[in-house]
Amino acid sequence: MSRKKSTKALLEVFGFDPLDHTSIARQFWKLSACPFTKKSCTKYDHTRSICYGTCSVTNSIENVIICPNRLYEQDYLAIQRVSEDAFGGKEFFLFDQYIKHTIDGTLPSECVVALGHNSGKEVKITNMSMDWVLAYIKDGVLLNYVGIEVQSIDITGNYRDAWYAAKSKSNDIPAAQHGLNWANVHKRLIPQIIRKSLIYSKSNLVKNGLYFVVPDAVYKRFENIIGADIPQTQSVNKETITVHTYDLGPPQPFGRPRKLIPCRSLRFTLAEFSERFIAGPNLPSSSVLDNKIKNILACS
Repeated sequence: MSRKKSTKALLEVFGFDPLDHTSIARQFWKLSACPFTKKSCTKYDHTRSICYGTCSVTNSIENVIICPNRLYEQDYLAIQRVSEDAFGGKEFFLFDQYIKHTIDGTLPSECVVALGHNSGKEVKITNMSMDWVLAYIKDGVLLNYVGIEVQSIDITGNYRDAWYAAKSKSNDIPAAQHGLNWANVHKRLIPQIIRKSLIYSKSNLVKNGLYFVVPDAVYKRFENIIGADIPQTQSVNKETITVHTYDLGPPQPFGRPRKLIPCRSLRFTLAEFSERFIAGPNLPSSSVLDNKIKNILACS
């Protein structure tokens, strides 16, 4: 079984290799379900009529995670890692676990409660939704909390023919026709990180700033804009941005999803991050725009 040789291909659909025809992989296809959130998949086409379930794709040089839910494997381990970094070994609960322990009277005196995707309610303020908030509670009192932004990248174009071939269990999947919307990094993702970091920095209870969980391939595009040499800091405060990047591990035997591998942990100040975005090291020189307009108008 093989994909046609191409620089573009589907890598995971409903959590499994598109060529994986095992019963467990096909069960997720039938259910349109996500093995990482253990919920219904949310990856639909623009008409909301077809659940594509595509977790990751390849381009000419790398694997790229295109669904943020892919980052939630092993019971939201990436979110638990943030809790460990921000609050140490405090017991971690999703919201339903927190409620259960509260009702049972077994809630520890100190714990961290996750509010966000499939865990209680997302925190929304001024038309902005915070992906995750981890709340540190001691003896029933909220003492501290930290925000987490989780991002992947959107596609352009489509991979319809490749997807239908995989759905029909074809052993010969054609090349995909997708692109990756890297323009969103500077149009939407970086401004969103800055805005949300500013909101958390104004809180009287936030002491660890904002965490950013992102595929390593996507964060590399951040570095194309803000630079890879942005100074890091060892201190942590409400104006800190901490980045945790992830990539997919090697292929697994059919019937098992790939593992998510931690790649990098970076920490810097909101001020430095914002300044790098505004005055970015990769901005064009002063003459580039002048010459571009002159060339269009054929002026000297």
